Amino acid sequence: MEPKLTYSSSGEKIHYSVGAIVTNDEGKYLLIDRLKQPFGFACPAGHVDEGEHPVTAIMREVEEETGLIPWRIESISLEGFTDAPNEACSRGVKNHVWDLYYVRGTGELIFKADEVKSIGWYSIEQIRELPMESVWKYWFTKLNIL
Repeated sequence: MEPKLTYSSSGEKIHYSVGAIVTNDEGKYLLIDRLKQPFGFACPAGHVDEGEHPVTAIMREVEEETGLIPWRIESISLEGFTDAPNEACSRGVKNHVWDLYYVRGTGELIFKADEVKSIGWYSIEQIRELPMESVWKYWFTKLNIL
């Protein structure tokens, strides 16, 4: 399917995206080191498909990228967070409108060698040392995780 797409007043493409801040019982965060643009450590995320609800999209993305089945999904208010960095996604679109969620999941992690360099659980101290994808460094800072 194609991502949900709109255009800015200046005619630039805008994708609708979802992201999941996934935590475990030890207070660690699930991060993926992506093989595809944008590069760096990031939470599970992806585009909302045309006609898809954002919650359905986040459930799909978490399962596809991690193997976990989400059992708790809590929306994160992004009111006032309008200065998120714009990086081109794998489809070349720079501008994204985000819906973020805190997620808990069940199951075993999967490693998709065609999409990621690594996947794992990281403490806040470890995350501070990682080369984070810029939008995720922004979200973690704005949400007072880092």
